[in-house]
Amino acid sequence: MTKTLALVTAMILAVGGAAQAQGFDPIETRKAGQDLVNGTFAGIKAVVTANGDVKTLESPAKAIQRWAVVYPTLFPPGSDKGNTKAAPTVWSDSAGFQKAAMNLSTASETLATAAKAGDATAVAAAFKGVGDACGACHKEYRLK
Repeated sequence: MTKTLALVTAMILAVGGAAQAQGFDPIETRKAGQDLVNGTFAGIKAVVTANGDVKTLESPAKAIQRWAVVYPTLFPPGSDKGNTKAAPTVWSDSAGFQKAAMNLSTASETLATAAKAGDATAVAAAFKGVGDACGACHKEYRLK
């Protein structure tokens, strides 16, 4: 029993060590997060287009707002190599990139506030603002 426990423990530590050795992949994290934002934004668009219950959009808007705050931290030095669509300007104009992310955060916060109030007109305007913020960032900081 002790030998079996030792063997299982060694295997767990080996697998855990291998997972740790692989480390955090900022490129894959960015891509996964952006995929989630894209899906969230599409869901918001569906509600706005269908004149649905805009109050349901508060949480998705807050999720985009939180992602926009975290997103710039996922571009450490060296993460410009590999399967990424990040433009070199992400690193050469870091302040501008951070400002663009904060613009998305602010626009998403405006959307969340409008959604919480149930104001469909304000939600539609704020939705456009979120889309504009996404597009502006992609224009400057994403490769085609």
